[in-house]
Parts: sequence; C-alpha cells; structure tokens
Amino acid sequence: MSSIIIVLIILVVLVFIALVKTIQVIPQASAAIVERFGRYTRTLNAGLNIVVPFIDSIRNRIDLREQVVPFPPQPVITQDNLVVNIDTVIYYQVTDARAATYEVASYIQAIEQLTVTTLRNIIGGMDLERTLTSREEINAALRGVLDEATGKWGIRVNRVELKAIEPPTSIQDSMEKQMRADRDKRAAILQAEGIRQSEILRAEGEKQSSILRAEGEAKAAALKAEGEAQAIRTVFESIHAGDADQKLLAYQYLQMLPKIAEGDANKLWIVPSEIGDALKGLSGAMGNFGPMGGTPGFNPQNPGKTAGTSGDGSGQPERREQPPID
Repeated sequence: MSSIIIVLIILVVLVFIALVKTIQVIPQASAAIVERFGRYTRTLNAGLNIVVPFIDSIRNRIDLREQVVPFPPQPVITQDNLVVNIDTVIYYQVTDARAATYEVASYIQAIEQLTVTTLRNIIGGMDLERTLTSREEINAALRGVLDEATGKWGIRVNRVELKAIEPPTSIQDSMEKQMRADRDKRAAILQAEGIRQSEILRAEGEKQSSILRAEGEAKAAALKAEGEAQAIRTVFESIHAGDADQKLLAYQYLQMLPKIAEGDANKLWIVPSEIGDALKGLSGAMGNFGPMGGTPGFNPQNPGKTAGTSGDGSGQPERREQPPID
C-alpha cells in the first residue's frame, strides 16, 4: 500500500513539473527563444504560451525595451596628437530577439567595441578644439556607423551621447588660463566702453548746459537792451514833449557827471568836448537869475575870469549872444 502511495506522489510531482514547463507566461515588452533539441523553433511573445515539456526549452529571455548602457572612458588620440578620455552612453533597443541571440555572442560587448573603434576613427580626423566643440557631429557620425553595423544583430541604436571629453591636465591648465585671459579682456573692454559712454554723456550734458546758458544770457542781454532802448525812447519822447531848452539839458548833463565818476575802478575818465558848451549854457542861465542881471560865477572859457565881465579886466559886463535853442 505504501509503495502505491509513493508512486502516486511521484506521478503528481511529475505532472506538476510538466505543467510548469508546458505553460510559459512572458511579460510585456519581452520575448523568449524556444529551442527543440537544441534547435531554434520559435519566439514566444508576451502573454500565455504553451510548449512541449521536456522537449522544448527556453534558450533566452530578452528585454525589448530601450536600454541605456554607459561605457567607461576610452583614451582617444586627436589629429594634433593629444590624448583625450571620452565617456560614451549608448541608447539601443532589441528589435529581433532571434538575431540578437544567434547573430552575435554578446551584443553589449560588440556594441562597446564597435563604439570605441568608430570613436577613434572619428576623433583621429579632428583636432582638440574641434573635438571639444563638435559633439553633435560626433554623435551623429557614431549613431550612423553603429546603427548600420548593429542592424544585422537585430538591434537599433537610437542615440549616442558623449558624456564627457577630458583633455590632458596640462591642456586643461592652458585652457583655464586662456579663458581667464579672455574674461579679463572682455571685462577691460566693457569697463573702457562704460567710461567712454560716461565721458560722452558728460560732454553732451556740458554742451547742452553751455548752449542753454548762452541762450539764456543772449535772451537776458536782448531783454536788457530792449528795456534800455525803451527807457531812452521814453526819455527822448518826454523831453521833446516838454520842449526842453538848452539850459535844462545842460543842467541834466551836469547832474550825470558825478554818476560817471562813481566806482573804485574809475581812476581816469575823460570829459567830452561838449562839457564847455554845457557849462557855458549853465553859466548864462545862472547869470540871468542874478540881482543885477548877472551873478558872479565860473567862466568856462577862462577859469581866471569872473562870469559876466569882460575879459579885459574893465569890469564891464560881457556881451554874448545866446545860441538859438533847437
């Protein structure tokens, strides 16, 4: 009885193992390679799949999603014989699980070696400066070569990126010094440009200020001259309206003489030739107001004589004709 139970248990275990091997569940975005007696039979896609137990076997399960593989830095020699270390990142996707399994032993290693050799060919034709500034060009060239080579492996290279380009330490120091010198040069240029603009603005301001000041002074002088002309015109009109005679004009002339001599700077002033005529008219006017037809006064013709007498010392009144009044 016990032997029958043992046989039944063995049968149940074999049936369970057979069921497990028969039913294959493949996750989404994955594929499985099925071999029968070591020979490729079919590719299992995502979902529930049935295989023949103990006859069919799962050779490989492949992820069909896009993969990202970073490669370690690779030393590459540029056209100007400088060694630079370049880090690359490959974005690839398996499109044919059968080809990825049977066409290449290890597609990851194959892609890495192909990337290194292609990168050396591309960088070998560029100098250091172009290498540092042509990442897009290098990426496009790498992607074209890799995509063409990996197509028969059932792999599509979507993108290739250069993660870092590290030149030698001595070159880095030289580049830093050059960059520092360029920054100092740009700063000096900007500072000089600022000073230049400031001087231009200051000169423009001074120019405008001088122009406005000159215009103000010219307008003030014009207004002053116009005021003086108006005053002279008014006085002239008033004199003519009042019909002033020569005696009044001579008196006004003598009143203006002290004002001419005012001021500390007036050390020397010139008496015009008409002053004699003015004094003569004033003397005659003052003589007419004397008690006997004449008052002793100053004779402008001869300071040593008394006004109103003849010049010969006889004491007789001097006769003179009054000039006509205009």
